[in-house]
Amino acid sequence: MSPPHSKIINYISSFENPYRLYLSAECSSRFGRCSGISFIDSTRISVCHNRRIWSHQVTAAFAAWGKTSVDWFYGFKLHLVINDQGELLSVKITAGNVDDRDPVPELARSLFGKLLGDRGYISQTLLEQLWEQGVQLVTRVRRNMKNRLLPLFDKLLLRKRSIIEAVNDQLKNISQIEHSRHRSPFNFFVNLVAGLVAYTFREKKPSLNIRSLQALPVVLM
Repeated sequence: MSPPHSKIINYISSFENPYRLYLSAECSSRFGRCSGISFIDSTRISVCHNRRIWSHQVTAAFAAWGKTSVDWFYGFKLHLVINDQGELLSVKITAGNVDDRDPVPELARSLFGKLLGDRGYISQTLLEQLWEQGVQLVTRVRRNMKNRLLPLFDKLLLRKRSIIEAVNDQLKNISQIEHSRHRSPFNFFVNLVAGLVAYTFREKKPSLNIRSLQALPVVLM
């Protein structure tokens, strides 16, 4: 039996609607360029309230139980990679029970430089795999791990990791990629991709503002 996230991929690829092709092409064409500083995170996409999970049928063939640092949920995970200007670099949707580290090698395929994530991405195997791809994974250490020395610039970038949380907030509260009123799996995926495309057209995205002439000396130090 294939895993839930492969079911999602097979389902999307089975669409013969021209709007699917247009939205997919439009979304990928609106991606930004890697600047050497990238941020990765995943956010939950709940398909229904927890009280109605047992009666939910719309996406039952693809959704799964998942857990965040806050609570359990039922639905999917949206994995995002953005650059320092808040532009999307790579996107992947998986079932809610997929480990955050599983899709990272695929998401980082076209990246270079530093990739900053939270403690959920800590893995020696993943670190070595990304290093072979030319990407340096930078995360904080857990409380039960030995402390390690990090360059000052990496520490400053880790403090700015909230930029991707701001992107997730805009996707959910402005682009409305998460709601429980879907009537078909097709409607769910189209709404999600359309929300991503709508975000790419926003003029004011969350940004670190380190590409200005005044900030360049700080970055180069």
